[in-house]
Amino acid sequence: MHAQTSGSIVSGDDIPGQLAQLRQLHPELYARTDPQRIATWQATLGRTLGQHDDFGDDAEGGRGVVYLKAQALNTRARATGIRALLDLAAPQHPARDGERPVLVDLLGGDGLIRKVAGELGITAFDVLTCDASPHMVAAAWAAGMPALLQRAEQPLLRDASVDAVLLAYGSHHVPPSDRQTVASEAYRMLRPGGAFLLHDFLVGSPMDVWFEEVTDVHSTTGHKFLHFTRDEIDGYLEKAGFEHRDVLEVDDPYTVTGATPEEAELAVGRYLLHMYGLVKVFDGRTEREAYRWVADRAKSVFRHAETDGSVTGTALRRDDTTGEWHITVPRRAVVGVGRTAGAA
Repeated sequence: MHAQTSGSIVSGDDIPGQLAQLRQLHPELYARTDPQRIATWQATLGRTLGQHDDFGDDAEGGRGVVYLKAQALNTRARATGIRALLDLAAPQHPARDGERPVLVDLLGGDGLIRKVAGELGITAFDVLTCDASPHMVAAAWAAGMPALLQRAEQPLLRDASVDAVLLAYGSHHVPPSDRQTVASEAYRMLRPGGAFLLHDFLVGSPMDVWFEEVTDVHSTTGHKFLHFTRDEIDGYLEKAGFEHRDVLEVDDPYTVTGATPEEAELAVGRYLLHMYGLVKVFDGRTEREAYRWVADRAKSVFRHAETDGSVTGTALRRDDTTGEWHITVPRRAVVGVGRTAGAA
């Protein structure tokens, strides 16, 4: 699992190599790492690398290749939710000595949060992408995103060294037995006035239904993971010690474009098929039929009841400026926001 960035080869499972690149290319991020924690992690790394990786490549039985394909198809498909998360994580204190605040993306994959922030012109943070999948870490470096192989419950950064910690887009993959540790470790890493964001989808939500009825059935990896409740999220934040906490609902839709309404719907079907590795949908179907099936299934699942009795579902609209059609598949995410007390 190798990637090339700035003329240097970076391996997804080579922590010393990743640290060397951080030190050379991103010294401000390298300065946040903790040598003792890194040594402990490296001592146990051989045992963890042998475990199955859902986001590994095809040869490893993972869905990492098709997941990355989905991101390449439409980097900004989740831009609305990402912007909302970055707004919630905004620093509550001025920059220190001209440094940009640092956000640690614990489930960063191939660096999507950092990519989208750059495309949207959001410069509030310098983002360090972290992931437990060597395949994802290698892909991040290949895309020019500084990354570090680590587990969310075993971060490799110093105490009180960063300004925001994000656990998003896959938080349910963290076993319930480790979730409190993740929240407590986030608290440990944060500077005064820093924020920890725990983002996921509620038990029984349309996203939960999608994972159970579509992803688990039609992907090769399956998807048997427990989602969160509001009380669970608040409990993790309280026990971790966060002086200020809240649990919010945010819009986090998928938005995809096409030249016509039909092409937009097929495009969202293609995106979701690759996003969730729904390769079994191809059985007995042409590509177009598979994309249509996924799009129709998404329209039936992603429906949100409103307090006035109405239902928000998939919407199509035409951009009068570009002539393109935008399809938006609604999702409502839940975000626990914990903030440490004080300011620098």
